[in-house]
Amino acid sequence: MREYIHRFYRRQMRAEGLVSFQVRLKESDLFIWALRDLREEALDSLTRHRSLLEEFIARQPLFAATFRPYAVPVEAPEIVRRMAEAAARAHVGPMAAVAGAVAEMVGLDLLPLSPELMVENGGDIFLSSRSERRIGIFAGESPFSGRLALVVAPTPPQGLGICTSSATVGPSYSAGAADAALVVAESASLADAAATALGNRVKSPEDMEEALAYVAGLEGVTGCLVIMGDRLGVRGDLRLERAG
Repeated sequence: MREYIHRFYRRQMRAEGLVSFQVRLKESDLFIWALRDLREEALDSLTRHRSLLEEFIARQPLFAATFRPYAVPVEAPEIVRRMAEAAARAHVGPMAAVAGAVAEMVGLDLLPLSPELMVENGGDIFLSSRSERRIGIFAGESPFSGRLALVVAPTPPQGLGICTSSATVGPSYSAGAADAALVVAESASLADAAATALGNRVKSPEDMEEALAYVAGLEGVTGCLVIMGDRLGVRGDLRLERAG
């Protein structure tokens, strides 16, 4: 297993004016920046939402197994409803949105305590910021890896999502072959599901344009990019700069 699966990129992450802390529970490993140390509040939030999700899956195990959208009852927990809605928009299974949804739910719980906030969960980010932020892009062995940064303008008060899927980095499943499939969307759950959909559609460089056009056209998606080896494709309202 390569070192970068263990999230060494976090050593290079900075958020000016904020303090950082880490919260872990089972498979969830959150790195959070906020105006003050909120690790106790973050752990309480993470514990609550994970428990609700796990209880729902125990009752409806197909929710966690299917690779297709899955309808859930209106009384389902909010994290479940957000995952299901994001999956329906992106035409993937609901677990494609789980990391983004976890970051999102914890982020929304912490927002009243820290309007400046970033919650990172394995490359999936919930961001609320009143100032411009730069997010580095990691793409495994691609020559673009670590050399580009996404510049994010001040966000809406409710935050937004920046999520990345990869077939060559990390343990998450992808049906494609992209080194990085990144999506910026109105929510982290949607960004996660859409990034999975984008990555799934890119099996060769010839697939990039069609896949980008599809995902950029999804309601709630601001922009997207794909990196595959020495090829880079971008659609939507994204601003990139050289990193460093």
